[in-house]
Amino acid sequence: MFKNLITSLSLLSLTAFAAPASAETLSLMLDWFVNPNHGPIVIAKQKGYFEQHGIDVDIQEPADPSTPPKLVAANKVDLAITYQPNLTMDVAEGLPLVRTATLIATPLNALMMLDNGQQPELKDLKGKKIGIALAGNEEANVGTMLRSAGVSYSDVNIINVGWALSASLASGKVDAIWGGLRNFETNQLALEGYKAVSFYPEEHGVPSYDELVIVANHDHYNQKAIGAFNQALQQAVTYIVNHPEQAWRDFVAYSPDTLDNELNHKAWQDTLTRFALRPAAVDLQRYDQYAEFLYQHKLIAKLPAAADYVVTLK
Repeated sequence: MFKNLITSLSLLSLTAFAAPASAETLSLMLDWFVNPNHGPIVIAKQKGYFEQHGIDVDIQEPADPSTPPKLVAANKVDLAITYQPNLTMDVAEGLPLVRTATLIATPLNALMMLDNGQQPELKDLKGKKIGIALAGNEEANVGTMLRSAGVSYSDVNIINVGWALSASLASGKVDAIWGGLRNFETNQLALEGYKAVSFYPEEHGVPSYDELVIVANHDHYNQKAIGAFNQALQQAVTYIVNHPEQAWRDFVAYSPDTLDNELNHKAWQDTLTRFALRPAAVDLQRYDQYAEFLYQHKLIAKLPAAADYVVTLK
């Protein structure tokens, strides 16, 4: 009888500390294929942090990087990664989206030139060609940066080179590129034997912003589940900051064939300081300042208030 009692208590103890029988499932669509920018999400998955917080996160990669926010707005996926500027523009156009967390807390975009050994400056771009990947906001961003150096936007020639940014710069097809990420393109060029000089928008008149944020449907989001997601994300960031190289190994184990390469390792190291240490935290004034920038440059027709599309879920 005593033995049976001990067995029963042991089973009860195991049951008490077991993971929830039915975890809440959240579908999350990335902005692109898995890469070091998504480090905290992958680590939270790999280390079991999502499970510890009672959720199961289904990580999906988009066939078209422009669709994730639209799928959230259509209530087809629960969460998606997008960019703060894009979120503000989408909300201004009426999409029912809310920001629920920040993944990358600083801009990653940069205006890049090759180092010609003569310390190139922004003013040197007068009369030159600048390659872009996607048309849309280059006049506001590049134009503002150029004005800080006394150059007019009309003084440069903008060329859409698609996704061949690094190749176009290395080959001399263009004199500079906009839209390359400071943690990727600079490393890609370096691996190919080219040294790039980067000019950062937030240092040349463009308001700072969050590069990558996570959004949910304004009218259909699970506050408790997303709060748990944010806690797991913060736990993952803490682990990454404390154990960057072990975290790198955990990260590449998610998909060794595609992730374990020199470019990603260099990008990982350059991204560590840019992960949001408190993903749920937000500065509404910062969002409003960038929205005002978009409005002044006529990229949005109406000015949304950050308080209406930014929520804090802990």
